[in-house]
Amino acid sequence: MKAVLALKVDVDTLKGYLDGVPAMLSLLKKHGVRASFYFSFGPDNSGKAIRRIFRKGFVKKMLRTNAPGTYGLTTMMYGTLLPAPLIVPRDPDIFRRAVGEGHECGIHAWDHVAWQDTLDSMPETAMRDDFARAFEMFSSLAGKPPRCCAAPAWKVTGASLGMQDEYGFDYCSDTRGSFPFLPRMGCEAFKTPQVPTTLPTMDEIYGASGIDDGSVNDHYLKLIRPGLSVHTIHAEMEGRSKIHLLEDLVVRCLDAGIFLTPVGESISGSGLAKLPICDVRNLEISGRAGAVAVQSV
Repeated sequence: MKAVLALKVDVDTLKGYLDGVPAMLSLLKKHGVRASFYFSFGPDNSGKAIRRIFRKGFVKKMLRTNAPGTYGLTTMMYGTLLPAPLIVPRDPDIFRRAVGEGHECGIHAWDHVAWQDTLDSMPETAMRDDFARAFEMFSSLAGKPPRCCAAPAWKVTGASLGMQDEYGFDYCSDTRGSFPFLPRMGCEAFKTPQVPTTLPTMDEIYGASGIDDGSVNDHYLKLIRPGLSVHTIHAEMEGRSKIHLLEDLVVRCLDAGIFLTPVGESISGSGLAKLPICDVRNLEISGRAGAVAVQSV
């Protein structure tokens, strides 16, 4: 079985959108590779992430990944000391460029921080209104509706999974796991396929267990096995200070015969109607502060 690596790019902040996305698009074009980009469209409220300071592992992660250098001090004040700027409206042509260059594009969020930090307590009407804003902006700018989405920080509820079913998406990538599946949460099963992130993200492993610039891609290449692997990368990290590592990974994968593809194309025509039903549970994973939605196998 051939090794396939689906590249999944999350765009969380204005800085990642303005700086990281164009750099990644140029890199991918240079090597003839396409990826999946999931955009946060609305306000960059990154400064409000300070509310996570009491979560286990949050401060350690911020220090390990050099958060001020990765995100920029200005970004870390948005929504608190500085007004929260809208992300995609700042320069819609970047979004249009990603669509025009043939990358798969989908919704990440309207307000990334609000979804990540308050989804569990967010009124369903507010969740639906926020998602509808992102859906409408995507459709207006792209000239067509999105066919996929990927939840911020792998956070879902039964209500959010049910809402996605109503939009009729081809798939969603909201979970961590091992292989594509149909999700069940509690006693309710849902019809939209989940294509989970299978590899650890760079911010989860960088600086831990001796993993640094010189070894991180060696680590990833050891993890990529025959079959489908899904790798989530971030415009703020791999699109900026670590873009040289992204290029190194792309080149080494191509040299090794690993097929690089957008997420949607990795599962098209692969018998989606026969996907197994798997439970989704909120669990803590190594290197990340707070629980995420994990496929139970």
